[in-house]
Amino acid sequence: MKKLAIIGRPNVGKSSLFNRLLKQRDAITSEQAGTTRDVKKRVAVVVDKEVEILDTGGLDEGCELYDRIKEKSLKAAHEADIILFMVDGKSLPEEDDKKLFYELESMGKAIALVVNKIDNDKMQEKLWEYYEFGTDRIFGISVAHNRSLLPLLNWIASELPESSIVKTDSEVVESEDELDGFDAAMRASAEDDEFEEEDEDDGFFIPEEDDEEEETSIEALEEAYRGIVKEYEAGDVNQMKVAIIGRVNVGKSSLLNALLGEDRSVVSSVAGTTIDPIDETVEYNDKQITFIDTAGIRKRGKILGIEKYALMRTEEMLESADIALLVLDASQPFMDLDEKIAGFVDKNRLACLIVLNKWDLAPKEDYDKIIAEVRDRFKFLSYAPIITISAESKQRVHKIFDMLLKINENYSQRIPTGRLNEVIQAAMRKHILPSINGMNIRLYFATQYDIRPPRIALIMNKPQGLHFSYRRYLTNQLREQFDFEGTPVLFKAKAKSQKKKPQPHKKRSMW
Repeated sequence: MKKLAIIGRPNVGKSSLFNRLLKQRDAITSEQAGTTRDVKKRVAVVVDKEVEILDTGGLDEGCELYDRIKEKSLKAAHEADIILFMVDGKSLPEEDDKKLFYELESMGKAIALVVNKIDNDKMQEKLWEYYEFGTDRIFGISVAHNRSLLPLLNWIASELPESSIVKTDSEVVESEDELDGFDAAMRASAEDDEFEEEDEDDGFFIPEEDDEEEETSIEALEEAYRGIVKEYEAGDVNQMKVAIIGRVNVGKSSLLNALLGEDRSVVSSVAGTTIDPIDETVEYNDKQITFIDTAGIRKRGKILGIEKYALMRTEEMLESADIALLVLDASQPFMDLDEKIAGFVDKNRLACLIVLNKWDLAPKEDYDKIIAEVRDRFKFLSYAPIITISAESKQRVHKIFDMLLKINENYSQRIPTGRLNEVIQAAMRKHILPSINGMNIRLYFATQYDIRPPRIALIMNKPQGLHFSYRRYLTNQLREQFDFEGTPVLFKAKAKSQKKKPQPHKKRSMW
């Protein structure tokens, strides 16, 4: 697939054009220069052809961070087949822009000069001043007002091969109507969904049954509930999204680079270098692993400007992730903020691997003490294994891949219903279900109805009588019998639906 890189100095509208081409609000945009720092890659359809678009950081200099951003942007230009060099049409042409344009033009790629912020007919006159760049491929546009984009789109399509066609209904865009939906999306505000543990709609339902028979065999119940089990294709469990999360400056971007074996993410001593989450997919042992480098999280009182959007994007990424790499700085004391960040893992019911980074700087004699503190602080992640690494020296980083595969296997495993009920039955023999307000609580049947993470339904006469302490006890019993390391195990207490009114006699538990 051909690659198209959007290049230019800071704050000329590169990310806005990137979003416009994607027809969705993907990249974070703001008036603050330097919002985009890493190269963001997405596949878009331009006219009727597919192309991979690279949104790059601004070409600027002056500090370590900007130098690294410029280096990444120029590298993206070398990788691309088509280059859009963007400038700000509200200002006069600058010599630095000309030098950059000529440098890019010397690469021998298809290149166009895109003059943005030509918002009206009066501004159109300023476009003539940019012909001194010496190219006839000049497009005066306004991304914000969706103005004059069609000539640019058709030129891009003309530079793409016929093999990238994804539809054949038209060869040239004749109107801008197809972009109207994007404008609506840009104006729409995201609404946060509040997580509710017991009332979340997980698609689980209980089939209706006659209540005439007092006893029901496991085989009959298993057959009755077979239809509610969610099925997954083999490809689904062979793909995993791994979010790298943690405080600012704990080494998340360095870890991503170490995992990929290349400088994919910008790394600098500036805290909060990563703003927009970036992702990269690799194959390992026939599995696809998509690593997502998220923005570092600060205390809420210190989150300013675009970092608020960065936090929102991080939370969105976690909602679609499968596994979290919780990165902690082993060379410094842990903070309350680390626990709050870990709470995102628990909230989104993710599998987890705790990564103690900068282990080469930690006192080795305190290994047991540090591990004990992690277990004490993050009790709700007791299922997560721990690995000590150094992302900078790549010490033990390679072990993360095999650990992720094992965690994904546990995260995706399905326990046979008969075996699951045997373990639950044995657990109930050790400790019977406590009564509530004098009423006996009965558990009729258990079945795993979903994976990623494993979700188990407990069919009971009084679902509200399942105390959280007994739920925790059952979880521990399952972990003793099955390998659930790295993944949470969720229980859903459900009442058995009935077609008829309850009979006078009491339903006896099958156990």
